[in-house]
Amino acid sequence: MPHLRMKKPAGSRQASGEQSDMNIRDEAPPEIRIISPRVDTGFTARLSASGVFIAGRISDQSPVPSLRINDSVVRLDENGFFQEYFDLKQGLNVFRLDASDKLSHSTSKFLQVINESEEKEQGLADELERKGEFYGLIIGIDEYRDPGLLDLDNPVSDATTLYSTLIGNYTFDPDRVTLLKNPTRAEIIEVFDKLSNTLTKNDNLLIFYAGHGYWDKEKETGFWLPCDADKFSTVNWIRNSTIQDFIDDIRTKHTLLITDACFAGSIFKSRGAFQDASIAVNKLYSMPSRKAMTSGTLEEVPDRSIFLEFLLKRLNDNDKKYISAGDLFGSFREAVLNNSPNIPQYGVIQDTGDEGGDFIFIKR
Repeated sequence: MPHLRMKKPAGSRQASGEQSDMNIRDEAPPEIRIISPRVDTGFTARLSASGVFIAGRISDQSPVPSLRINDSVVRLDENGFFQEYFDLKQGLNVFRLDASDKLSHSTSKFLQVINESEEKEQGLADELERKGEFYGLIIGIDEYRDPGLLDLDNPVSDATTLYSTLIGNYTFDPDRVTLLKNPTRAEIIEVFDKLSNTLTKNDNLLIFYAGHGYWDKEKETGFWLPCDADKFSTVNWIRNSTIQDFIDDIRTKHTLLITDACFAGSIFKSRGAFQDASIAVNKLYSMPSRKAMTSGTLEEVPDRSIFLEFLLKRLNDNDKKYISAGDLFGSFREAVLNNSPNIPQYGVIQDTGDEGGDFIFIKR
């Protein structure tokens, strides 16, 4: 019969180490079993990740107070299970697991984790040596001239924060990112015209819009509402089809549209499926893309944007050199679903030249 470990009150074990009920002396050291990551016979695991959870179980006839993994003391639960997260460097990472029981019997085990992400990213790094530039058009509108359109509180502040995040943490130079605060329709179109005449097939473009949006159910047409929009006239509104035409005309390698507005999901002519975040980054970069990321579908969104809150958090917390827009979206989609009534979307902007690739954010 195997020995069953029981949780006992402190001080219940005899000082001699004898099991008084069974008169058995514990003379064996603890046994360390690694459950995750999966290892081969040489206790080596191969991963492509920035970090790893080391999980396992320690078995012993005497209580084991704790486990030490390298310089970290790891807590055990009452059944001897443990789990701890560790950052990984490129290549070989060595972890030493040391456990001692109350009778000073000790054991050690070595775990090798080989982080292979450098090799998989090398093809992308070589490709990016020939990359074009990263451009941005960031639009925030919260003040409307028509009193019939309610002013908002957060779009300009949100747009400014995104602008600072991109130029501070990612490869967006300030002279290639345009921040428009409360622009008119003409000012927005003017920048689109400039981008159409400036960008090349090797460049990358991120477009962000936060402000009022409108969906005409009868005409099945979506609109952005610039600051000079009139509630009862569409003369200064910008149709989604106009945005799509510009995205088609601007011959970039990758274009990513992020919209945080009511009815933002109407930018998709046909609804795009959620993108699989496991596709290799270098494959995604090699193929042109025209993707959109929206805060919702055909629904209203609140002024305080949970979508943008988590988007900015993931951009700031990201520690990967390269992260695709699909991976970025996948990292916060569930958080938005759990904390807001809206359903964020990510997919292809139809009929604009997408070939299955994806926009890649590159850390400085």
